[in-house]
Amino acid sequence: MGEKTAKPDLKTTAGRIQDLRNRLDEARTPAAEHAEAPTEGAMTARARVEKLLDEGSFVETDALARHRVEAYKMDRTKPATDGVITGYGLIDGRRVCIFSQDPDIFDGAIGEVYAEKMLKLYDLATKTGVPIIGIYDSAGPRWQEGIVTAHMQAKLLRAATQASGLVPQIALIAGEVATLAATTVPLADVTVMVEGASLHLADTDIVGQVSGTPTTAEALGGVGVHSAETGLAQVTAADTADALDAVQRIVGYLPLNNQAASPLGTDAATSETDLDAIIPDDDAQPYEVADIIAAVTDGDFFELSAAHAGNVLTGFAHVNGRAVGIVATQPSALAGCLTAAGARKAARFIRTCDAFNLPIVQFVDSPGFVPSEDEERAGAAAGAAALAYAFAEAQVGTITVITRKALGTAYTVLGSKGLGADLVFAWPTAQIALADAPTAAARLDVDAEAYAAENINPYVATERGLVDAVIPPSETRHHVLEGLRLLERKVVYPVQKKHGNIPL
Repeated sequence: MGEKTAKPDLKTTAGRIQDLRNRLDEARTPAAEHAEAPTEGAMTARARVEKLLDEGSFVETDALARHRVEAYKMDRTKPATDGVITGYGLIDGRRVCIFSQDPDIFDGAIGEVYAEKMLKLYDLATKTGVPIIGIYDSAGPRWQEGIVTAHMQAKLLRAATQASGLVPQIALIAGEVATLAATTVPLADVTVMVEGASLHLADTDIVGQVSGTPTTAEALGGVGVHSAETGLAQVTAADTADALDAVQRIVGYLPLNNQAASPLGTDAATSETDLDAIIPDDDAQPYEVADIIAAVTDGDFFELSAAHAGNVLTGFAHVNGRAVGIVATQPSALAGCLTAAGARKAARFIRTCDAFNLPIVQFVDSPGFVPSEDEERAGAAAGAAALAYAFAEAQVGTITVITRKALGTAYTVLGSKGLGADLVFAWPTAQIALADAPTAAARLDVDAEAYAAENINPYVATERGLVDAVIPPSETRHHVLEGLRLLERKVVYPVQKKHGNIPL
């Protein structure tokens, strides 16, 4: 990088090259003299990009872009990049497109040129078939540009919608993301959020005026809100460096686009957990489904939305190096009962996996939905329908393993043969029935013990072809792996239609 000179001679080739270097130097530190000293663990917008990508691989686009606004004395401040860094580079040798919003320029507020840069990047990503990663840190619209900013945000939403299902979209919430700027983030397939960051649609001042009580960005949309309550933040990180590491891991599980195969991982040593002994003799006693996942996969389960609806686990893993999506009910939370939030969490994840060719492996141990007024009012029926819809629509290979309870509605919506599961395996400990023995016996006016002996087992369903095989728990990894190998050849020709209408 050449030294910056005040007045290069633009009549010479050397002077013109020096002029370019001066301009690029400005773009790389456009607001350094105005920026606050970063807090511990924080990074500049450019440093975030450079940390995420392979060293030396970043190619910046539109580095010299500047806004065109003259009103409100905006013509006096026209920094290069206009507040968002865009370009492409490599993560572990695989190409991605990336943008990073710069809070040191106009608080990262979105303007017309700013949005044009991002729109060009969406177009580039979809044309070339590579993931798009957005690092968000924006105060919202640029007020000096008026309604044009709302128009440009609408175009960004349309671009993100059109890219959805074509290329993976990963969002990293690195700072405060407010009002209009917040609307794009939920369209991402996976969202990572840094402690201390926030995302909220309402302006904090306006909320205070309307409610009469002052509020903060964290109260409206901090990590606690979006990890536990809304479920928007599927991964949280203590600082930006950890968040960028998480993004790198996520990219490693995903294909470049909806036509590509996912990258192969390393076949790691599996857990030494004895699956033949993991199910307690007392069927009311809980156990950790994560232990089963660790034993069946390569031991690299990357959980998403761990703090939200913990009765259902979702995440990525490898089985003999093949990337898969995992959905599992958790017996140690609500006894594995489903909830509206848990069903929607699973449905959203299943659709992500299906969009990007990741086979789905489900582990089922659930007595049904939580029976309560609160759950009904939370939309349990719609949640159940959404989960069933997502699984029934999936075109990727689907494998279900019933470890213990699969009763009633839980059996129906959790990867059943009737929904289209390609392979269903059951352990000898499985209880596949319309209801538990006391409930069914009361309805039929028969002895509960006699009913249980005859019906609460995996064999009634197996006799009817609803289970493909009852297997020893210790052989589960083998059966799942062979099933995945078979399902690599799966071909589906869906009925031609615009789209279905999933209950949201």
